[in-house]
Amino acid sequence: MSGETWRRALRALAALCVDPAGLKGLCLRARPSPARQVFEDQLARMPLPLRRIHPGLTDTQLFGGVNVAASLTEGQLIRDAGLSETPATLVLAMAERASSGLAARLAMLLDRSTEHALILLDEGADPEEAAPDALTERCAFHVDLSEIRWSEAKPLMPAPSDLDTARACVGQIRMTPEQQDQLVGLAAAFGIHSLRAPMLAARTARSLAALDAETEVSDALLQEAAELVYPSRATCLPETETPESPPDQPDAPQDETDGPGETTLSEIPQDMLLDAVRALLPPDFLSRLESRARARRSAQGSGAGLKRVANRRGRPLPPRPGRLDGRARIDVVATLRTAAPWQGLRQKARNHGPRLIIHPSDIRLKRYEERSDRLVIFTVDASGSAAMARMAEAKGAVELMLAQAYAKRDQVALIGFRGQQAEILLAPTRSLVQAKKQLAGLPGGGGTPLASGLRSALELAELGRVRGFSPALAILTDGRANVALDGGHGRAQAKLDAQAMARALALQGLKSVVIDTAQRPGRDGADLAAWLAGDYLALPRADAKAISAATDAALTA
Repeated sequence: MSGETWRRALRALAALCVDPAGLKGLCLRARPSPARQVFEDQLARMPLPLRRIHPGLTDTQLFGGVNVAASLTEGQLIRDAGLSETPATLVLAMAERASSGLAARLAMLLDRSTEHALILLDEGADPEEAAPDALTERCAFHVDLSEIRWSEAKPLMPAPSDLDTARACVGQIRMTPEQQDQLVGLAAAFGIHSLRAPMLAARTARSLAALDAETEVSDALLQEAAELVYPSRATCLPETETPESPPDQPDAPQDETDGPGETTLSEIPQDMLLDAVRALLPPDFLSRLESRARARRSAQGSGAGLKRVANRRGRPLPPRPGRLDGRARIDVVATLRTAAPWQGLRQKARNHGPRLIIHPSDIRLKRYEERSDRLVIFTVDASGSAAMARMAEAKGAVELMLAQAYAKRDQVALIGFRGQQAEILLAPTRSLVQAKKQLAGLPGGGGTPLASGLRSALELAELGRVRGFSPALAILTDGRANVALDGGHGRAQAKLDAQAMARALALQGLKSVVIDTAQRPGRDGADLAAWLAGDYLALPRADAKAISAATDAALTA
C-alpha cells in the first residue's frame, strides 16, 4: 500500500511539473526523513526556479518595498524587489507554523499570478497541526509520506525531455462536458463546495493525459485525477442510496463505429468514481475531521508555536537596532541620536551628498511590552448548608475586584457549582453595574459537583485565552466532592474526576488559588491546591474584603 502511495505522489509531482501555473502547488506532509529528501530532490524538475521561504517572511521580502536605510544613505528613493516580481516555485518550510496573515498574502499571490507555484512542507506531528486551509485549498495535491520507507522511495520521475513535450501539448488535450459534470458531481458528493476542486481535477486529468502522450482524457485518467485531488478535500462521506431497478427495456441499437473523423469518450460510472475516492480516505476520516474542526475553533493562529495575543499595545520598551521588515516602526529620535556623533566624519568622507547621512546600523526600532488583560475566574462551591454565606462573600469579592478592574485591566467571571453540574453565573465582564444585575439572587444548596466546576473553569479559561486574556483561577470550596462528572453520586469517583480535571488545569499553566471555606479545614482543600499546582489559603470565616485581597495577592505573585 505504501508503494502505491509513493507512485501516486510522484505522479502528482509530474502533473505539477507539466502545468505549475494551473495546478498552483502541492502540500507535502512528512517529517524530515530519507523518503522526504528523495521527493524534495525531484522538485528540481519544476520548470520554475525554486525559492525557499519561511513562516517569518515579511511583506517587504514577498512584495518588495522601499529600502529606508539605503534610501537615507544614498539620498534618493531605493526600492527592493520582492519574490513576487520573479516567476518562481516558492517552497514554504514548516508550513504548519505559517500565520494566517502570511497564508492570506500567499493565497493572494497565487490568485493573481500565473507565474508562481507553491510547495508546502508540512511537518506537523499531530492531525491538528497542519498547513493553513487557505493554501491547501489552492494547491492541487496533498501528499502524505509519513508511512513511506526509504527502500520504497525510488526517484521514478519522467525524463526532462518528456516533461517538456507534455508541457507543449497539454493545452490540446480534449475533455468532454460530461466528464466535467462528473467531476463537479463527485465533489458535491464528498462535501467539497469550492469550485476550485473540480477545476483542479480537470487540469490534473489533462496533465496526466499529456504525460501519457494521449490526445484526450480517458476514463482511467479521469479516475486517477479524482483520486489525486479529492481525498484531502473531502468533508463528508457520500450517501449510499440503493436506486430502484428501472423496468426492463429493450436494448437500444448501438453503432459499431462512430462517424468519420469523430471519437466518442465513454462515461465512467459515477459509483466507480465514488468508490475509488472513498477507498483512499483514512479509516479514522471522521475523527480527523472533528479534530481539525475543534482545532480551528480554538486556534489563536496557525500551527504550532502560536504567538500570545495581546489586546492592547502595552508600555514602550527601549528601542533596539534592527532591520526594517515592513512590520516594525522606526524610532526616529533614537535613530537620529545614534547617527548624530558620526556626522562630522561622514561629511568629510563624502564631499557631496545629503547633509544628514544615516547608515543602516543607525536604525533603531520601536518596541512594546504587550500584556494581555487578566481574567479572574471565581469558581464557587454553592452546595451544602453554608452555600448562601459562601455565595454572598463571593459576590462581595467579585464586586470589590470589579471596582478596581479598570485600573488593573482585569475582567471577572463567576462559576457556581451545586446539585449535578456547574453553571456560569457571570460571563467575563468589567462592568460593575452589569455584574450587580447578574449576581442578584444566586442559587445554592445540593450536592458538590467539584469536577464539573473545574471543567467549566477550564473551558472558560480556554475561551479567555482565545480572546487575548491571561486567565487565573480562584476556587472557594472545602474540596469535599461527592458528585462525579457523569452526575452519579459517590465520593471515590467524584474525587478521581476532580483530580483529573484539576491536573488538566495545571497543564494549562494557569495561576490558581484554593480558598478553603470549611469551618474546620482538612486535607481536601490542600490536596486540590496540590493537584492544581496553585496556592492554598484556609479562610473559613473570611469576608468579601479578605477573599478579594487574598485572591489578588496570590494571583499576582
